[in-house]
Amino acid sequence: MNAPVMPKVANKLKSTRMAGKLVNDYWEMVWRAKEEGKLVCWYEGSSINPFLEAADIVWVHGEAYSAMLAARHQEGPAQAAAEERGYLRELCSYARTHLGCAVNNQRHRNGSDSAFADVPADEDISAKLPAPDMIISAYAYCSTGQQWDEMTSRLFGKKIPIFNVSIPWIWASGKDAGYLRGQEWEETSRYVARQLEEMVKFIEERTGKPYPWDRLRELMRNVKRASELRLEAMGMCTATPAPATLFDWSVSIAPINQLPCTTDIVDYFTNVRDEVAERVRTGEGAVPREKYRLFFDGIMNWNKLGWLAEKFARYDAAVVAGRYTHMAFWQEPDLIDPDDPVMGMGQNYLICPNNHSSPILIDLIMGLCEKYQVDGIVFHATRTCRAFTNPMFMIAEQATSRLGIQTTMFEGDVADESFYKDELLNTRVEAMLEAIDSRRLATA
Repeated sequence: MNAPVMPKVANKLKSTRMAGKLVNDYWEMVWRAKEEGKLVCWYEGSSINPFLEAADIVWVHGEAYSAMLAARHQEGPAQAAAEERGYLRELCSYARTHLGCAVNNQRHRNGSDSAFADVPADEDISAKLPAPDMIISAYAYCSTGQQWDEMTSRLFGKKIPIFNVSIPWIWASGKDAGYLRGQEWEETSRYVARQLEEMVKFIEERTGKPYPWDRLRELMRNVKRASELRLEAMGMCTATPAPATLFDWSVSIAPINQLPCTTDIVDYFTNVRDEVAERVRTGEGAVPREKYRLFFDGIMNWNKLGWLAEKFARYDAAVVAGRYTHMAFWQEPDLIDPDDPVMGMGQNYLICPNNHSSPILIDLIMGLCEKYQVDGIVFHATRTCRAFTNPMFMIAEQATSRLGIQTTMFEGDVADESFYKDELLNTRVEAMLEAIDSRRLATA
């Protein structure tokens, strides 16, 4: 007997459907890069893609490819290849999936080194990723990033040139330290900017051409405007009911983070902003019967993006903001001067959500919780991402002591759904919502 089909509840933004086409067009461009004689750069972490796009280099963002495979439930062949090669399941599943793509790339081009067939199945898109001509490592906050690039280099026989950009942790230990201020901030900003200038020389060596700075300035005008529109739309979600949720903003990560920086991303976020504004005007909510407002702390579980959107909507819970979506991806467009963009780009790389000391990180999250008037925080303890999970208990303690709001935690992962337990999430979320109800009754 078939299980009954539950009607959809989450009222997702219609304008985000455009993201799917943009994402598909981008990956089609990546897959045909070699046929078109393009240089290909693999990188992870910071959004250095505008530097590459300006130089007509095709870029492959490791986390983005792994997330795309997971969202399509096509991560299996890459993860199997990585595990067969010896990479443990506890390794960052972004890295494990991407390294599995490298293994499959080599296996299908150089002959099988295992029991796997050396001809990829039609549905195995992990093997379609073009081999890199260069690797740029510009990873903030996470030691896995540098090792990920080193392992990639080894898989390609240590023949791929690498350029490393060091992005220091923001300790904020000086008396003048704070978010975007103080001696440490000024010094690390200049330090990263100098390295980006050197990175451009590395790119020039690879292309054999002078770097097209005017093209970079043009692209960064689009990035700056797209970021402004995105933040404007997010800010409108302080309205009740919230016109959009974290799941809409998760769909919108690719357009702001790694898609081509053409006017398409400006058009995309203009449409999103306009739809959000219209919903605010008419009182249309992303969750039709919004009863709770929640903050989501953790990277998205890409295998279950739509599924989680439906789950929270069925609880009448609008997940209005999150650390991953609201504290990353060109989140400070005012720092970017399109006529002289390098410093502002480096500063945005520095302020990703895991690169701050705990006092700054916690202050920023508490500020978002107050801004969006949330009733509680749901922590997604990402099994293979210790960098994101480490401060969660401190954040939870501060949320309770400073704001008096409820919190709960469940375990999952970014690209490996085997770590996720549905019953655990159900039990913990339901307990938190009951506690919120009890508190409301007590204070009524």
